Amino acid sequence: MPGEKGPQDACGVFGVWAPGEEVAKLAYFGLYSLQHRGQESAGIATSNGEQILVYKDMGLVSQVFDETALNALNGHIAIGHCRYSTTGGVTWENAQPTLGATSSGTVALGHNGNLVNSAELVDLVAERYGAQRRGELARGNTTDTALVTALLAGDENHTLQQTALEVLPRLRGAFSLVFMDETTLYAARDPQGVRPLVLGRLERGWVVASETPALDIVGASFVREVEPGELIAIDGDGLRSMKFAKPERAGCVFEYVYLARPDTTINGRSVHSARVEMGRELARQHPVDADLVIPVPESGTPAAVGYAQESGIPFGQGLMKNAYVGRTFIQPSDTLRQLGIRLKLNPLREVIKGKRLVVVDDSIVRGNTQRALIRMLREAGAAEIHVRISSPPVKWPCFYGIDFASRAELIANGLGPEEVGKSLGADTLGYISEEGMIAATEQPASQLCAACFTGKYPIELPNAEHLGKNLLEQAELPLGAPEDGLRTLSVSAGGASALQQP
Repeated sequence: MPGEKGPQDACGVFGVWAPGEEVAKLAYFGLYSLQHRGQESAGIATSNGEQILVYKDMGLVSQVFDETALNALNGHIAIGHCRYSTTGGVTWENAQPTLGATSSGTVALGHNGNLVNSAELVDLVAERYGAQRRGELARGNTTDTALVTALLAGDENHTLQQTALEVLPRLRGAFSLVFMDETTLYAARDPQGVRPLVLGRLERGWVVASETPALDIVGASFVREVEPGELIAIDGDGLRSMKFAKPERAGCVFEYVYLARPDTTINGRSVHSARVEMGRELARQHPVDADLVIPVPESGTPAAVGYAQESGIPFGQGLMKNAYVGRTFIQPSDTLRQLGIRLKLNPLREVIKGKRLVVVDDSIVRGNTQRALIRMLREAGAAEIHVRISSPPVKWPCFYGIDFASRAELIANGLGPEEVGKSLGADTLGYISEEGMIAATEQPASQLCAACFTGKYPIELPNAEHLGKNLLEQAELPLGAPEDGLRTLSVSAGGASALQQP
């Protein structure tokens, strides 16, 4: 959502195995299509069969990579990552892919999601490798991704595949992983399948990605989803599929509401179609006499189209979006986020003056965005403002890879719909029901996670002291202090290098 630190996903991941192709450039374009999932940092790792190179930096995909950087990343395997942090701070050391040594070479890893048993995994790393070895494996990295990378080190009696099959069942929470050694591309998804992960086919290779548009952009045909509890390995012998856990599907319903791109398909359902149907259901549940339906662009547009179709009220663009303003949730202060609302959206006065408006948005978190928008629309001459939201009230935080506000900051946690509407300055406010939202996804309710609306978490959570974005930074034994001026990392076991822009 523009203008406030609203619901944001953790990351986007991409992997490709394609001999004879420019895999770094395929990864670049794949990440470009996943940019909405994370804008803090980006990175690509490649392997030529003997050596892994990693190039990463802070910023957008287009800011991190240029032709020179991509040309330096040679090979036939690549993984890519764009990050929005849900564990660990916004630092270069926490950018992904992570890089670590294994008993037989090197592993590079990218992760979308959030683990809930990081404290337990810290103890497991220390138990297996000791604090010194743990520090060597993940220098200065304070993410749950670094923990997984460290655990994948394994021992001389196990291949990376064998180690992964032993480690993956120990992870709890949401994880869609892409990782690689010098010869093999791997992908894995948690038993609940909280975050999306799909498999695609190239003429001469394979692709895995967070969302289907990343397949489209590189010319890959969709094959299927990576199944919950599945590990996939791709190398010169082809594709192998292994189960490491029994599927207990609980896909994130918020992917359908907001997080995924509208042109994505998740579990057979078009996200755009789901959002349009949510808008139709909103019109059925919360009708109103009005002159114009307008969306909060871009996230509210499909639902606004659905509302207009069902209600018969004309659809219009009442707010203009500045496409050159980044997602304002990244800004570090509330003052800048408030300024970001006006930087990003501006009312079309001649469209809305004197009109009774239905304003459709995907969700309300703190309410800052909607409050500022309603003030702008009043100033522009709107006669009435009826807010319609295509998700139920957000009352609970997410621990599976969405960075929501704390529960105390969630406006719907303390106020009912009528009170929220008054607080925002709206004439009326209507949320879609939980049942209506889920019906629009065409998924069984039993196979969706709606914890942010219901407080019912499908993956058991640890005690509160073992949760939190900065858990590993506060740990008594962090994952290893960064060396002064560290910008390159050499791992002798695999001859690997991490490259950083000067």
